[in-house]
This record gives sequence, C-alpha cells and structure tokens, in this order.
Amino acid sequence: MKKTTINKIGFTLGLFAISILWNACRVSIPKGAKAVSPFDTEKYLGKWYEIARMDFKFEKNLNNVTASYSIEDGDQIRVNNRGYDTVKKAWKQSIGKAKLLNQKEARLKVSFFGPFYAGYNVIAIDPEYRYALVAGNSLDYLWILSRSPILPEQVKRNYLNKAKELGYRTEDLVWTVHNNQR
Repeated sequence: MKKTTINKIGFTLGLFAISILWNACRVSIPKGAKAVSPFDTEKYLGKWYEIARMDFKFEKNLNNVTASYSIEDGDQIRVNNRGYDTVKKAWKQSIGKAKLLNQKEARLKVSFFGPFYAGYNVIAIDPEYRYALVAGNSLDYLWILSRSPILPEQVKRNYLNKAKELGYRTEDLVWTVHNNQR
C-alpha cells in the first residue's frame, strides 16, 4: 500500500474516533425544551425520589430510586443515585458528578463514567423546589422527580403534558415503585 493511502486511512480513522468521542461527551437539550432560568442550585440540592423515567439499561428493573445531590469541591455537584434491583434482589448505587454549564439556567453536564458527560436539564420546577421535570440529551431520557414518593395529580398532568408537547412518548414512562425497603 502506498504511504499516502495509509496516511489517508489513518486520518479517516482519527476523524472517526474523534467523532465517536465527541458524540459520547455531547451535552445537549432536546429541541424545543428550555431549561429553568433562573435556577437556584442550593435549593435543588438534597434528596429526590424518582417518580417516573424513560427506562434505560442503567436503571433497568429498579424501584425505590432516589437521587441525592450535594456540593463537592466548590462548584462540583456530587450525584448519588440509588435503587433496588428487583431481579437481583440487591441495592444498586451509582456515584457521579455534575457541573452547571452556566450560572443562569438549569443546564448541567453529568458524568458517571470518567470523561463521558451527558446533558441533565431541569425543564420544569415548582417555586418551592418540590417537583422537577428533567430532560436528558434527547427524547430517550426523561425523569419526573419529587421530594417525597408521592406526586400530586395536577403536577403529574402538567409535567406529562409538557413532555408530550416536546415529543416524548409518555406512554413509555416507567412509574417507579416506592415501598419501605431500606
């Protein structure tokens, strides 16, 4: 093979690798969604109960799911996700980190796996920070969160309507079961 052909192949493979890394680290928000602004990070910290989610492999078969957020290292947020795996009959925990993309709105980048980040966008929240609707990078990721395991019906309807307007298939949501397991 000629040296120029090898160089072209190497260059192409390099671009392909960069493209894969770029997409793996992409932090975005679904088209039409707007993050909450202004956003009070301090009020958001603490424990949240997952009420519903678009299911994906890292939360498959989990109930009693909670997320706790605390400040770590100045401006970094520690993310502690925990849930009970109903198939393995064991608790599962994931520790990650998050950072605000800017101080004006509720757009964060979150990572549970080294340098790979994803979007975490609070797109609805009540004034008391008791209920939140969170969108990921795409319409494949959505969470409804509450400070307690119970969500008022009106809040549920409002958040489902907002999600539908953005294009989410809300009929695919998994409704998280919360019981007294520790």
